Amino acid sequence: MQDLIISTLTQGLIYALISFGVYITYSILDFPDLGVDGTFPLGAAVTAVLLIRGVNAWLTLPLAMLAGALAGLFTGFIHVKFRIRNLLAGIITQTALFSINLQIAGSNLTVDRGTDTIFTSAPVMALMGNSNNMTRKLVVSLLLILVVKLLLDLYLRTKSGLLLRAVGDNGGLVTSLAKDKGRVKILGLVIANALVALGGCVVCHEQRSFSATMGTGQLVYGLAAVIIGISLMNYYSASPLARRLRKHKGLGWLASPAGTTAVILGSILYKLCIQLALSMGLPANMMKLITALLFLLVLVLSGRKGEEIIHA
Repeated sequence: MQDLIISTLTQGLIYALISFGVYITYSILDFPDLGVDGTFPLGAAVTAVLLIRGVNAWLTLPLAMLAGALAGLFTGFIHVKFRIRNLLAGIITQTALFSINLQIAGSNLTVDRGTDTIFTSAPVMALMGNSNNMTRKLVVSLLLILVVKLLLDLYLRTKSGLLLRAVGDNGGLVTSLAKDKGRVKILGLVIANALVALGGCVVCHEQRSFSATMGTGQLVYGLAAVIIGISLMNYYSASPLARRLRKHKGLGWLASPAGTTAVILGSILYKLCIQLALSMGLPANMMKLITALLFLLVLVLSGRKGEEIIHA
């Protein structure tokens, strides 16, 4: 039972990186980016090849993010400059990335057990050498997601971040401030896809493998995590506890948790549902079906459909 809890928490934290990217595109930019299913394996493909070639494990993180950022740049560029509809722009990127990923790493690639990953790198082993492998993965994943969350929260409070948050709700306002809303959208897609590719990178470190089909269903996972997280945040914000905290000078910040915190919680809860379904005896090859059905259940229980809940 303890191993199941640790595994679920680790997986939920890692996949929260994907949910961060989906949160930016769907919830902030109002941009349904279907390229996520291609960007995720792109990060894993780049990471697997780099690890096999002896590149430092920690260096693979920014390199995978750079690859994802380029994919987001392509999606944003063809959408803004060529006026391709957002859905079609994402589909074009996703389709192109499938072939690119095959060229980078083939259909499958496994990283040798003797190759160091971020979970077995020298600094981690020096600090946590006595702990078991699952504990190391949990601690490293937690620290990584906290760093990314804090950086993302700080960015969203900057002038550039505020423009990013405004362009999805009121593009005219951004234009009235003498800012190019197209460039703001492109920047948002670059950041979002970099985070998704980072998620693929960490999954590759955790599983020591890459598969060309590993991106299938990741968009659904990210959306479900965002929807669960935002629903919980809205419910909590309207609760009596939140109202009492808002009146407290020292604890008022707890009344309005950041959207990124909600996304992390949503990712963990959604991964928990999947793990429970598998632990009940459902075959692993039905996981994508389970994911889709859980996503449908989330939408039904929320009482809303499609884009409505994203902007709740």
